Amino acid sequence: MSAVSVLRTVATPKKALAGAVLSAAACGTLMAAAPAQAATTGGATPAQSTAKKMIGDSAQYQCFSKIVQHESNWNHRATNASSGAYGLVQALPGSKMASAGSDWKTNPATQIQWGLDYMKDRYGSPCGAWDFWQSNGWY
Repeated sequence: MSAVSVLRTVATPKKALAGAVLSAAACGTLMAAAPAQAATTGGATPAQSTAKKMIGDSAQYQCFSKIVQHESNWNHRATNASSGAYGLVQALPGSKMASAGSDWKTNPATQIQWGLDYMKDRYGSPCGAWDFWQSNGWY
């Protein structure tokens, strides 16, 4: 499109108005959707809120959260099709989480507890696990 065509389009009131209306409508739709979503989740998923309460320490929570974000995107039903790893922390096999509770398949709190115990036993803490994850791409 030439500079003259752009100027004609911008200078044409009907086209400019139509573009502005479309832009405003799109922005309005996005802005209307954002507060409803934020009000529903409060910015954190229920699993994230549970983890924050269970961990307590903000720095350790951030490390735990980074691992879970990478591993499962905070989906407690996430399954790795190739390995069979399951849950928030991608336990392999997922059934190992039964040691934290029989509801390990469906309860994020059980998965979080198992994950915290695993990280503490193997790496000393969630931040120790995150340090390892950053170096190796897994934990």
